[in-house]
Amino acid sequence: MPQTIRIAIAGLGTVGGAVLRQLHAKAETIALRCGHALEVVAVSARDRTRDRGVSLDDIAWHADALELADITDTAIIVELIGGHEGTARALVEKALQAGKHVVTANKALCAHHGVQLAATAEANHAQLRFEAAIAGGVPVVKTVREALAGNRIREIRGILNGTCNHILTTMTQSRRSYAEALAEAQRLGYAEADPSLDLSGVDAAHKLALLSSLAFGHRPCLDAVRVAGIQAITQEDIGFAREFGYEIRLLAVAKQMRGGEGASGERIEQWARPALVPRDSLLTHVQGARNGISLRGDFGGNLFLAGDGAGGEATASAVVADIMDIACGRRIHPFGAPLAALPQCPSLPETDSHGRFYLRLHAADRPGSMAAVTRELAQAEISIERIMQTATPTQEPASHDSACHEGGAGGAEGNFPPSTKTAHLPVALLTHETRESAMRQAVDALTAKRDIVAAPLLLRVETR
Repeated sequence: MPQTIRIAIAGLGTVGGAVLRQLHAKAETIALRCGHALEVVAVSARDRTRDRGVSLDDIAWHADALELADITDTAIIVELIGGHEGTARALVEKALQAGKHVVTANKALCAHHGVQLAATAEANHAQLRFEAAIAGGVPVVKTVREALAGNRIREIRGILNGTCNHILTTMTQSRRSYAEALAEAQRLGYAEADPSLDLSGVDAAHKLALLSSLAFGHRPCLDAVRVAGIQAITQEDIGFAREFGYEIRLLAVAKQMRGGEGASGERIEQWARPALVPRDSLLTHVQGARNGISLRGDFGGNLFLAGDGAGGEATASAVVADIMDIACGRRIHPFGAPLAALPQCPSLPETDSHGRFYLRLHAADRPGSMAAVTRELAQAEISIERIMQTATPTQEPASHDSACHEGGAGGAEGNFPPSTKTAHLPVALLTHETRESAMRQAVDALTAKRDIVAAPLLLRVETR
């Protein structure tokens, strides 16, 4: 008679409820494919009265989630609480120390504490699985860690945050403002009441740190990911991007590059921030709250994965797939190799980062203002590929609240001219490839000039 594998679930929100429903609805199919029946014997959540669409009558309820790790006959603990500290971290650590396998959708926990948790899992012969932590129902973890295990992956480019992607595609398609697109995303349930982790790019950075570790064979390092959010993107930028032949997306990019001057071997560049993407790119066809990931390797060539990156059913599908892998006896190291074999991330120094850039600024409508801009860029040895400006000056008050200089405002606040109604011309330009450090220095210098009446916006320009 097949053995029954007993499971405990912490967190019965949108995802946890969907996991319960899938395990119940697909019980016979799962047992046939695993060779074992799966049974949820215990749960923990804040609200016991909420309808999850499946009966909890035969399932033990625990008000304290940490008690789940003490149940002797459970083999798998599913952590769906969220957050990288507090109860979620304590439960996962306790379960792994007890030799119980853990399945989680918690990207923040794995990005911040993945190395420590992987070490605990290895020491106690336990599995730590996190397919659902990256791109929801898109099986990118299994693809990178297992299907492409014999490849040398060179580059990852992805849209890993559905909230930001929904906002930016709404702004592009319907020409709504950022505030209007955000409000719609919240009404539709794509954005939280407090969406700051999503909008700041931090959520995408969590996912990229994990995916980069799996792809390039190093320990995850969140601090190595350069991050910026989408809060400064305006309809003005959407329009300029369209005229240049691009759309704006929050991209997560990790790629292997030769080390900088004096460096040997490969270095990894990682960033999660808004960028201009060609309108014919596969990534621009990833619409709404969906996710898409492009992988470039040697033997596997170019691979593109896309699908629902969030939502209860899609994420639950990934959680259940991890549970089934454990039930089938498939063992694999959390980050694809023993922790002792994984080096620290060989990060590319920011001073060695190169790329093409989009720069949008508001120049005072007076003779010589644009000459000052081009002169500053020339002095920094930055070559302009294309330049565009609106035909009619605007009379908006100068504002620096929406600054996005690769994650921060350009220049010191005291260098800005007074916020008065000044006639100015919105100007956008694309550069040829240049050093990112040179671009940053030029933007800082421009921000301090009296003819620049608002903080510039600086974005990367991608070629595919």
